[in-house]
Amino acid sequence: MSGGGDAIRELIEQREREFMLAKTRVKMRSSVENIDAGDYRIESLAEGQSVELPRWVAEELAALNLAETSDEPFESEIFRALSREKMMGPLQLSVIPEDFFLRMRRRVAHLGNAVKEGRVRREEYEKLKGVCYDLIGMRLSKLLSLSSSSAKASDMGERLTPEERAFFTMAQSSSQEWKTALLGDGK
Repeated sequence: MSGGGDAIRELIEQREREFMLAKTRVKMRSSVENIDAGDYRIESLAEGQSVELPRWVAEELAALNLAETSDEPFESEIFRALSREKMMGPLQLSVIPEDFFLRMRRRVAHLGNAVKEGRVRREEYEKLKGVCYDLIGMRLSKLLSLSSSSAKASDMGERLTPEERAFFTMAQSSSQEWKTALLGDGK
């Protein structure tokens, strides 16, 4: 099963690269001119200007306090997602955005670094991490139950993120192999 874990890790890494290259909107706090970041160049941006930039550039500008992103604080979104998931039945998954787990990973890592730098209290970080584990555990439990049933990933449509779809397919294959090993070919 470690081969499946590698495939999921590679999928997440590939999706994170795509996520960081995707455009996001920022509002400039300061004017900037002639900034080169690798192959990316910013000619001129004025204070107060709203512009779409690759996420990695936007995050760097925000870290330097030159821009502010328009993203909602992730903590609010994860608490809502956990509440929705708790309301669903044992074999029902709530809809979460396709990039949810990517943003979750980035937020947890960001807060972890902020704790090390003394900018955030450890309790805040631990609380977010706990909620993340709760949500992941609930969805994982449901996915494992569904993977041993006749459910198909295609039947779940938008309720699965790409990472969950990969996990579900792997779990379903393992579940079928296990049943076949125990009971024979099923004929």
